[in-house]
Amino acid sequence: MVRANGAVSLRELARVVQTSEVTVRRDVRALEAEGLLDRRHGGAVLPGGFTRESGFPQKSHLATAEKTAIADLAANFVEEGEAIVVGAGTTTQELARRLARVPGLTVVTNSLLVAQALAHANRVEVVMTGGTLRGSNYALVGSGAEQSLQGLRVSRAFISGSGLTAERGLSTSNMLSASVDRALVQAAAEVVVLADHTKLGTDTMFQTVPTDVITRLVTDEPPVHDDRAHTELQALADQGVQIAVAGASGSPGGDEVPARRRSLPGPRRGQGLRSAAAVLGEQGTAERERERARVADLRRR
Repeated sequence: MVRANGAVSLRELARVVQTSEVTVRRDVRALEAEGLLDRRHGGAVLPGGFTRESGFPQKSHLATAEKTAIADLAANFVEEGEAIVVGAGTTTQELARRLARVPGLTVVTNSLLVAQALAHANRVEVVMTGGTLRGSNYALVGSGAEQSLQGLRVSRAFISGSGLTAERGLSTSNMLSASVDRALVQAAAEVVVLADHTKLGTDTMFQTVPTDVITRLVTDEPPVHDDRAHTELQALADQGVQIAVAGASGSPGGDEVPARRRSLPGPRRGQGLRSAAAVLGEQGTAERERERARVADLRRR
């Protein structure tokens, strides 16, 4: 079966070549190592191309458990009385369902799905942008949406996309969606990206949020064999992005924090400074001891 993102499933490959999925998975890894194809979640595509955007019906059935876990964790970063912006997407829709319980919250969005999820939340005020409806993802786009965001300032932006790499940051396949996402991000003091592990290492046509603008990434635990996702996570952390991983093993129980937060910090610049200070302190102590010995020697003379 050819998936919406152009990938051929491993099951279909196994059927065509008349072998097991285990063998196909091993061969796919070997071909990826040689740069002959790119692995995708449950399949593979030819390298060198940018993935195309799937419609809402396809997206809503992809990585549903992962999106739920990500939304559970991301909701912990929203505080009472805040004003935030929430972009379009199936993961942000899941987040919106959890925000209905946050009192005094103001949510600015261009997504009809996000607005619908919050429509009956009595303690949440929803502000819709203007714009033209884009039916494939139920989002308002265009100059009307962008102009309605001018002059807006909120604490955080929660945004998703089609792909995320350390080199280019968050990207999407549609120019109009990318433009509105950039306007949403410009209105926020902090930017939180919601992206499941299947989007890590995936690059699409239009950049929305460069890596140095992303404050935090909320994602799920990649499979152990997904080297690309793990490498991308580390590269993002090295560039200063705070990583929060949902559904990691060893999560504590309880309802308050449904998933464990795991930070993957970048280079610890302060560590080098502390080490240097310790060395200087040791040198200063030795110098004082030598001075005391010299004074004592002079007195004896």
